[in-house]
Amino acid sequence: MSSNMKLIIGLGNPGDRYMNNRCNIGFKIVDVLANNTNIQIKTKKKKSLLGTGEFENHEIVLLKPQTFMDLSGEAVLYIASFLRIPIQNIIVIHDDYSLAYGEVQVARGPRLIHHIGVESITAGLKSEKFIRIRIGIAPANAEPFDLETTTKEQITGYLEQDFTLDENMKIIEVINDAEAALRSILTQDIEDVLSRYKLGSAAKSNSPK
Repeated sequence: MSSNMKLIIGLGNPGDRYMNNRCNIGFKIVDVLANNTNIQIKTKKKKSLLGTGEFENHEIVLLKPQTFMDLSGEAVLYIASFLRIPIQNIIVIHDDYSLAYGEVQVARGPRLIHHIGVESITAGLKSEKFIRIRIGIAPANAEPFDLETTTKEQITGYLEQDFTLDENMKIIEVINDAEAALRSILTQDIEDVLSRYKLGSAAKSNSPK
């Protein structure tokens, strides 16, 4: 396999019940990216659905773990090892409740908030050095959650709700912005991209109790 191959992972939970949940925005983005690049995500391998193709002159693998969010690392570790993809070529797209709805940021390294999917991948790969595209899903037209007073139960309940009608009407813009961020990651200096996409971050360094 090519050492330049990029593994692009959208996080979410499998099944119709979770399809339009806020926590499944990673799945949605990868599905639209697959459609835009004529990649079919239909190969079943080790609790995953994946497809291969090209984007911005890079060979890419689009991956949707089918393990449920908290075990995402099992699928990612297997596929990354099987395809011999190095950590720096792994990009994870995930929801982020500490960012305003529709805000897109690019990060690498330690997380600012609790996210069971990202934590599972970090444990599986034994590294935090993969790239993350953070998609803001805090309530539309409202401030992101106050991480000092919001409980984990409140966050979980919110993440497992479907997007509202207003949010769905704007979601294509969010997906387009996420695709633009991915394009930047693949075509520009990553340090410049990290610097540019973290400006104005609404994230805080503490997690809900």
